[in-house]
Amino acid sequence: MRPAGRWSYAALFAVVLGSAFPLCWSFLLASQDNEAIGSVPPTLTPGGNLLQNATRVFGQVEFAKAIVNSLVVAGSITVSVVVSSTLAGFAFAKLRFRGRQALMIMVIATMLIPVQLGVIPLYILMAELGWTGRIQSVIVPFLVSAFGVFFMRQYLVRAVPDELLEAARIDGCSTTGMVRHVVVPAARPAAAVLGLFTFVQAWNDFLWPLVVLTPEDPTVPVALSALASGYYEDYALVLTGTVIGTVPMLVVFALLGRHIIGEFMRGGVN
Repeated sequence: MRPAGRWSYAALFAVVLGSAFPLCWSFLLASQDNEAIGSVPPTLTPGGNLLQNATRVFGQVEFAKAIVNSLVVAGSITVSVVVSSTLAGFAFAKLRFRGRQALMIMVIATMLIPVQLGVIPLYILMAELGWTGRIQSVIVPFLVSAFGVFFMRQYLVRAVPDELLEAARIDGCSTTGMVRHVVVPAARPAAAVLGLFTFVQAWNDFLWPLVVLTPEDPTVPVALSALASGYYEDYALVLTGTVIGTVPMLVVFALLGRHIIGEFMRGGVN
């Protein structure tokens, strides 16, 4: 393998710079007031209004409650999707049972249905259950993911050799034991990737929480929408709320990203 040259590092630097620029620019503008944001040419140095803008964000909308709600929603959905997708993916990949192919086709077929088509019947169901305006109405419908099942199934087909499972059975390992001692360790990189994608998707979900939750009990995207819904759009306020709402996703990315890179590097060394 040839070592990376100057152009490779230049390309990587350009990608990193392009990816980090929107976040850095949002932080820069969040520390300014609206007069500085509208100045031409734009101000390229951080201002001193970040704490003041943050105080205004938490005072104008229920942003603290929105962060807690989003953490509960995204965390619950992520854990459930990763666990259920790993178990279902293992079953579809390695277990032999009647109707396996038909069930897998049905799972994939559900991915073809646009989410918007299910908003009205899902809202009717939540109303029948008395869950409208309650946090479980945002969590329960998304505890299982067809994409997650398909993703983990495709990964486990190659990540877990049949010979390894047969050896585990010969040693007297039950199916539960195989899942615990063989499948889960092998599935960690894919589970970390799925968990990252699921958390980001659940955190950024806007349509369904807007429909089913009340303005007094929002999630972060709904609270940001409320900040931007005034007659006069306060850009400093909106950008400050955006920066605050991005911090939890950066923390999750740092934690899971390190795990993903570590697992793949360990697999490459082995």
